[in-house]
Amino acid sequence: MSEPVIAAKEPKVLNLEPGTYYWCACGRSRNQPFCDGSHQGTGIEPRAFELQERQTVALCQCKRTQDPPFCDGSHAGL
Repeated sequence: MSEPVIAAKEPKVLNLEPGTYYWCACGRSRNQPFCDGSHQGTGIEPRAFELQERQTVALCQCKRTQDPPFCDGSHAGL
């Protein structure tokens, strides 16, 4: 398995509607923080998450969070 690429050193704060989303775990997606299939061949799979209601979320882009897909501040140590 390859190491995830740091897409950015800050979270992406978004207002999302209810639904299922696929967070990019590899850092290679051009549609950060969401998966676009760029993980193929890396051994890293996207993480599905579901929201039941409209919500403001901070999604990790450094790919080092211990609470994927949500930012836990891990980018501060990079």
